[in-house]
Amino acid sequence: MKTVILAGGKGTRLWPLSRELMPKQFIKIFDDESLFQKTVRRALLFSKPKEIFIVTNREYRFRVLDELRDMGIEIPQENILLEPVGKNTLPAIYWGLRTVHENFGKSKVAVLPSDHLIDANERYVEAFKTAEKLSGEYFVTFGIKPTRPHTGYGYIKPGEKMEGGYRVAEFKEKPDLETAKHYVEEGYYWNSGMFMFDTELFIDEVRKISPEVYSAFEEAEDIEKAYELVPDISVDYGIMEKTDKAAVVPLNVYWNDLGSFDAIYDAFEKDENGNAVNVRGLKAHYIGIDSQDNLIMTERLTATVGVKDLIVIDTGDALLVAHRGESQKVKEVYKKLKEKGDERVVVHRTAFRPWGSYTVLEEGDRYKIKRLTVLPGKKLSLQMHYHRSEHWVVVRGTAKVILEDREILLRPGESTFIPAGVRHRLENPGKVTLEVIETQIGEYLGEDDIVRFQDDFGRR
Repeated sequence: MKTVILAGGKGTRLWPLSRELMPKQFIKIFDDESLFQKTVRRALLFSKPKEIFIVTNREYRFRVLDELRDMGIEIPQENILLEPVGKNTLPAIYWGLRTVHENFGKSKVAVLPSDHLIDANERYVEAFKTAEKLSGEYFVTFGIKPTRPHTGYGYIKPGEKMEGGYRVAEFKEKPDLETAKHYVEEGYYWNSGMFMFDTELFIDEVRKISPEVYSAFEEAEDIEKAYELVPDISVDYGIMEKTDKAAVVPLNVYWNDLGSFDAIYDAFEKDENGNAVNVRGLKAHYIGIDSQDNLIMTERLTATVGVKDLIVIDTGDALLVAHRGESQKVKEVYKKLKEKGDERVVVHRTAFRPWGSYTVLEEGDRYKIKRLTVLPGKKLSLQMHYHRSEHWVVVRGTAKVILEDREILLRPGESTFIPAGVRHRLENPGKVTLEVIETQIGEYLGEDDIVRFQDDFGRR
């Protein structure tokens, strides 16, 4: 069995926890592993590393590579498929299955979203083995038995029973509450968004049912052109709802798509007052006085008094407060910020780069202070800024600094000044992580004020 992992989503319903350059699949929400890493581990239950393909956004390339490196897992770089633009799930899945078929021939492929929380126990393994057997004739989706009426999920009506599953009688869109209650009473399943496909069968069905998708990939000279031509369409609407080959295999395990903060509240353990609390950072702490059934995720000291059924998400640069049950509307906040061009929809205070990361500690008119963390053996690009000067102070490790044609080494407590217009580069030549405090001063401090002359990571 081969596996295609979908890792290109932006997680707009989890703002401000999730940002465009650090979406929920790469965030360590519950423990020391991200949701993406948990998905890779599930894929390894059935597939070897060379049999795992990852479809993601070009901007997430280095995030994916870093996550795999941290796991000690080597997936061939050619197996990481970088979409030039997101066009929903059908183009992503088609490209993934088409690539598997080109590499391995006719294959059975599990398709896994990278942002779900799943208990991959014996029942999980058994369901996928059942789906693998059925996928020679059917397009298999996995159905979750509802624990309650839920208006945020699509539903599947099971039809004719077959060995290990059912023919799909009908797919249902996200319902209102009364309709959801009816679906649960009638034995419908939640649509999990996971699939099992036979590459040959799937490609042929796409050719018949969604010819615009098929032709975009088969006739375009490159992937850029294919994604210009292909429509924005989901695999559910483009294939599963139209084919007569759809089947559903029940998946009787804990499953949560973490599609909203209400879903995250459900997934967390609760204290004696029903509060789900997640604090991150050395000084982060929560105190609740007469507070019940709240979700608190914070990076600093946070206290609530006399509140109930609230969602409080504090990421240092943004604060979200919402009623539980209303968290689906968070995407409207994201939309408004996006329309204004607010960079806080794109990046956290801490932004990850191929060489490490930076954290914005403070900023004001004409100045910004960052902490740069450079991994051993990594270096920033050889670069220059038009509008700002920079002052670097080393707090940990040893820094190798290039200033035009001059090279210097800086140790903890030592510093250097880089005037605007001067070519410069920062490198960590040592074996421990380098930490540098950078103070920027200038008329314009945007991240796009950068001219790269050399870069180890192919950035411009």
